Amino acid sequence: MPSYSLNILENISPRQRAACEQVAKLLQAAGGHALLVGGCVRDGLLGIPAKDVDMEVYGLSAEQVERTLKKHFRLDTVGRAFGVFIVKGHEIDIALPRRESKTGPKHTDFVVEGDPCMSPEDAASRRDFTINAISFDPLSGQLLDPYHGVTDLKARRLRHVSEAFSEDPLRVLRGMQFIARFDLEAAPETIALCRELSPEHLPAERLWEEWKKLLLKGLHISKGLQFLQACEWLHYFPELEALVGCEQDPQWHPEGDVWVHTCHCLDTFARHRIGDQWEDLIVGLAVVCHDMGKPTTSYTDENGRIRSPRHDIEGVPFARSFLNRLTRQKKILEEVLPLVEQHMRPLALYRDGAGDSAIRRLAARVKRVDRLTRVAFADKGGRPPIEIDDFPEGAWLLKKAAELAVQDSAPQPIMLGRHLVELGVKPGPLFGKILDRCYEAQIEGEFTDRENGRIYLKSIVEN
Repeated sequence: MPSYSLNILENISPRQRAACEQVAKLLQAAGGHALLVGGCVRDGLLGIPAKDVDMEVYGLSAEQVERTLKKHFRLDTVGRAFGVFIVKGHEIDIALPRRESKTGPKHTDFVVEGDPCMSPEDAASRRDFTINAISFDPLSGQLLDPYHGVTDLKARRLRHVSEAFSEDPLRVLRGMQFIARFDLEAAPETIALCRELSPEHLPAERLWEEWKKLLLKGLHISKGLQFLQACEWLHYFPELEALVGCEQDPQWHPEGDVWVHTCHCLDTFARHRIGDQWEDLIVGLAVVCHDMGKPTTSYTDENGRIRSPRHDIEGVPFARSFLNRLTRQKKILEEVLPLVEQHMRPLALYRDGAGDSAIRRLAARVKRVDRLTRVAFADKGGRPPIEIDDFPEGAWLLKKAAELAVQDSAPQPIMLGRHLVELGVKPGPLFGKILDRCYEAQIEGEFTDRENGRIYLKSIVEN
């Protein structure tokens, strides 16, 4: 862990560093005091490069801040009424310290007032966790740490700052993704406080942002989910809660129940993210949901073996329900659910030595075979102490898909509506049905080029 004397500015870009120092000097000359706050300070202490920078300004009104800085920077003043400005082109947010008074149960039930006379200690008391309540003076190099956040960071401890934590239940999910990202352990008193909170009045879009950070940034996703379990928040996500205690056959799953397995699968996924946020998000969500069908399909057969027939297919409605709690983005459901439904297919097709048509059908269903192999790999990796010696089904499937040009996309239809029109068919009720039949024939390998596609299409029209 870096020492107190670490210059936080070393972990931001040179251009941002120069802008921060200039902002601080300009505001100091005007009688104010500008500090770096929040995530950029925390990440700097961890030696993690910070992309976004937050600064808090004391001793000046919003009007004074704007008047001082607009002579030298382009400012976005959309948040001016709340004392918030964005320095355009530098990814620097500037805010005045604010007093917030909760007036009701919803996340919007707050009265917010800027107060330039607040002390940094008072302002920090409104933050969520001590590791986010550390400030840094870019001119003097001094750290301000009234709630011992550096000590907690060194101990890898997540601890809330004050009882004000309870005013925003979203902080439980923020804790979840912080623990996963920074390999932290939650303080018992913080877990106890989280148990008193509920996401009942939180809009789905706020939940969604924290789950995205868990999947896209978490290095130890299992720890984040276990924190959620310790906080007794799993019952707000019943599709996940049902996994706890759902036993699996110990021969194939020595790691334990489906909950434990899913946690291990997500850690495997995290170790093999590819850096494409959309692709990682789709695959990560599919890994979360892939075994949600096991609680309702598992049984012990006459030989004492635990089996879960059709859990891949039966899990789709539960996965849809879980995703609907987080987002209404239709595209998310369209791309995640087929991966859940088909996550067993790579191994099955490999064992059967499946032909081209089966692989084309699979690609048409899941859209990207490379995604599906990533889900299957994470599933296979979620069974410690069994290690993944190799993944032959994945290599085989990717090779076959590449040969068929369907590795990262569904097969594109060769024959289109304009080809029907060329044959004298007018758009109507049968138009789509003819094209669907033609596409199915293409998937089955009855034709592979446009010339033979025309022949096939003509045979349908004439018959």
